[in-house]
Amino acid sequence: MTRLTSRTATCVLAALLDTSSWAAGGGGGGGGSDGDNPFRQSGEYKQALDAIQAGRYAQAIPLLERWVAANSRDADGFNWLGYAYRKTGKLDPAFKAYQRALGLDPQHKGAHEYIGEAYLMANQPDKAEQHAKILAGLCPQSCEELTDLRSAIARHRGGTQPTARAP
Repeated sequence: MTRLTSRTATCVLAALLDTSSWAAGGGGGGGGSDGDNPFRQSGEYKQALDAIQAGRYAQAIPLLERWVAANSRDADGFNWLGYAYRKTGKLDPAFKAYQRALGLDPQHKGAHEYIGEAYLMANQPDKAEQHAKILAGLCPQSCEELTDLRSAIARHRGGTQPTARAP
C-alpha cells in the first residue's frame, strides 16, 4: 500500500475540495468561480478582474495576455481576455480568446454567452443562436448565461443591437 506524505495528501484534498473543477461549464464571466483559485486572488489576474469590474477593459488586456501566456490551460483566463477585447471593440482577438476557452472547456457557460454576444456585435445572430442552443443543453433548467444571451439576441433581432466601440 502506498503511503501518502502530508504534502501529497494536502494536494489531493485541495483538488477534491476545488468544486469549481466539478461544475460543468466552468466559470469566468457568467457565474464563474474565479475567486476559488488561490493563485487568482492576487497579482495580475486579480488586477485584471478589478480593471474589468471598473470598466477599464483596455487596462485588463495586457494583464490577461501575460496570465494566459503563463497559464495556457486556463479557460476562465481566456474567457476574460475575450471579454476585455470584446468590450474594447476588438472582435477578432475576442473570438480567438473565446474559441481557446471553449477548446479548453467546451461546456464553459460564460464563454458561450460572451462569444454569442460577440457574434451579435458582428451581426451574426445565427451563430449567437447556436451558442444559445448549446447553453440550453448545458443548463436545461435555464441559467443566467442562457437568459442573458437570449435577451441579447431578442434585443438584436428587435433592432437594438450592441455595437463595438472604436479601439
